[in-house]
Amino acid sequence: MGDRIARVLGARLEELASAAERSGAAGPVVGRLLEAASVATMHAVALELLTDTAVRDIRRDVEERHPVLSELRDAA
Repeated sequence: MGDRIARVLGARLEELASAAERSGAAGPVVGRLLEAASVATMHAVALELLTDTAVRDIRRDVEERHPVLSELRDAA
């Protein structure tokens, strides 16, 4: 199940990053979406469906492909 959760999280972050890049949406709008993804991630870690290491790896991989995510996260 952890692999599935990791794939879903990665796909969600990819979608958010792509949408942010295409739309030029305001930071606060995308920030709220990222916050919702972050809360879901924290719940998955708390339920031991994902490890902290897996979460860091997923975020790092997505942020390497989409630097806008780290910029928005830092601005939040």
